[in-house]
Amino acid sequence: MFTVYKHEMKEYSKSLLIWALCVGGMGAACILLFSGMQESMEGVAENFASMGAFSDAFGMSQLSIGTLKGFYATEIGTIHALGGAMFAAVVSANMLSKEEDGHTSEFLFSLPLARGKAVMAKWLAVMSQIVLFNILCVCLYLLGILALGEGIPVKGYVLYHSMQLLMQLELAAVCFALSAVQRKNKPGLALGLVLFLYAYDLMARILPDLSDYKLFSPFSYANAADLLGAGDVYASAAVLGVIVLVASVCAAHILYVKKDLAV
Repeated sequence: MFTVYKHEMKEYSKSLLIWALCVGGMGAACILLFSGMQESMEGVAENFASMGAFSDAFGMSQLSIGTLKGFYATEIGTIHALGGAMFAAVVSANMLSKEEDGHTSEFLFSLPLARGKAVMAKWLAVMSQIVLFNILCVCLYLLGILALGEGIPVKGYVLYHSMQLLMQLELAAVCFALSAVQRKNKPGLALGLVLFLYAYDLMARILPDLSDYKLFSPFSYANAADLLGAGDVYASAAVLGVIVLVASVCAAHILYVKKDLAV
């Protein structure tokens, strides 16, 4: 089991580093640019805050984009949310299907290792990759904040990134379950799911008729403006996210163990 885990971690190590440097580096660069943009941001903050539904969708009605906290929530929050969600989806989308797509399943499952243990080893590798991705990104963001010489609320910051981690694990679990039933690698399907759920969350924040149903998108409980601003966790959505996470991993395990593998 450890051998499979070690193999997957090694195989995805380069991808992890590239994604973390791109997403984290972009976020850190935006933080460093904030000092030069702060005066102009303060001048247009009120205009952004009064743009109605657009302001509500991106959280600019809750926080001033002229402050580091508001800038982090609207700019860095968007970069990290989308970048992290796409990374989680890409890592997990091919984790099980690649064995059939690459015709390596006959070798893997000829080893003295139960198929269920192989599935769990792969899921542990997915979780490890996502945790490491978040640690690297947060370190880069903190370096940018320290270089800027400004502070940000610790409680809201920790809460936001904790919810981001939960959201990424939920999305990864759903894509992991999809990977269990596919015979070909289809990362496009996973990325499409991420973009659809992100767009759905934006629409639910704009359209009153959808506001009661925004909990169906994991982005609803991991919104930077909500967590860094009011500091309130959308509890019902977060609980649903945990249920979906656990159910998806269990479904992937059951489906893949019973599946007739192509060789």
